[in-house]
Amino acid sequence: MGKAGMLKNRSLITLFVFLSMFFLGVGATIIGAAARNIGLSPSQIGLLIAVQNIGFMAALMISGPLADTHDKTKILLIGSLVLALSFFTFYLKDVFSLNLMIMLFMGMGIGTYEGVTDPLLLEIHREKEGLFISINHFFVTFGCLMITVYLLYLQMNWRHAIDQAALAVLLLALFFAFSSLKAKKKTVEPFLVRLRFLRRQKTILILFFATVCATGLEMCLIGMMTTFLMELRNHSQVTSKLGLILFLSGIGLGRLLVGFFTRRERILDLIMMLFGLSAVFLSGLFLVQTNALTYGFVVLSGVAISALFPLLIAYGGILYKEIPGTVLGIIKLALPMGGILFPLALSLVTVHASLETSLWMFPVIALVGFLILFLNRRTFRDQVKEGPSGLGE
Repeated sequence: MGKAGMLKNRSLITLFVFLSMFFLGVGATIIGAAARNIGLSPSQIGLLIAVQNIGFMAALMISGPLADTHDKTKILLIGSLVLALSFFTFYLKDVFSLNLMIMLFMGMGIGTYEGVTDPLLLEIHREKEGLFISINHFFVTFGCLMITVYLLYLQMNWRHAIDQAALAVLLLALFFAFSSLKAKKKTVEPFLVRLRFLRRQKTILILFFATVCATGLEMCLIGMMTTFLMELRNHSQVTSKLGLILFLSGIGLGRLLVGFFTRRERILDLIMMLFGLSAVFLSGLFLVQTNALTYGFVVLSGVAISALFPLLIAYGGILYKEIPGTVLGIIKLALPMGGILFPLALSLVTVHASLETSLWMFPVIALVGFLILFLNRRTFRDQVKEGPSGLGE
């Protein structure tokens, strides 16, 4: 294949990677969007989400390391087939135990997308990592928004929507089946050698905990936004959902803006600044009482939080560019961790104090994320200068 053809091929791969992340957003949102139509109880919803996260974590731990040693498009082919099949079969039969198993596979499908797409983009878009990783995760938010809006358009005919999503993911699988990203031959150490090496890397641990803070903030705020607006700001069902849409729109807009204006050498400073701004804007959100200012702080909070996770991922890939799949697979375990620990803490504080008190956890979490990186900034800068030596020794 000639140079021009290869560039065209990589552009197409980038486009279909973005579409994969769109359907990751659809898969992650479909339970909440269709739960009432299916007739799921709160306990059943909780079990389905928990099982989906188990599948997600399992696929993430497997697909990330594989992405360092195998053709990434073929791993995405497998993930697409698994996700399409789980979309097609989800609640075709009203047997809860069967659908728990299907949800496990749906989690594995979206976990494969999460584990492989970022390393693939890091490989084919050197020097522009922040931009492409941010756009990649913008499509997750876009998918979450669109499946919600589409279900409203279909008058909540969720079966029609999920069948269409399954067909689209099958077309993605077909594309990945006939794609191949031939990277330069490189020697990658066995997985256990890579794991032993990474255990000695302080920066991995720091990035992991910062990512726990970033993902916990985003996921908890998405879950709590309508409740906050209705309970503490006297919003209606309609205006509270408008607040959530504004928050998600802020996240999407922020990921695009930060991605386009991020300079590779300033990523660490930008992440720290966004953590700091998140603490400030969230404090403003919980202090102001007027609707106009509340909506303004909702959007600003979404913009500030938006790029934290994709930039942390991009920074990890830059620091460990020889084994990004393995490194990002470890860091991304913070996704379910943040989505479990902070909601539990929020629930406990709400029970023993009040909802208003519990919400102040969010600015504190943002401040903790800032301090984790600020107090260890020299460690990162030393590694950027010297590089992570010792792999394979």
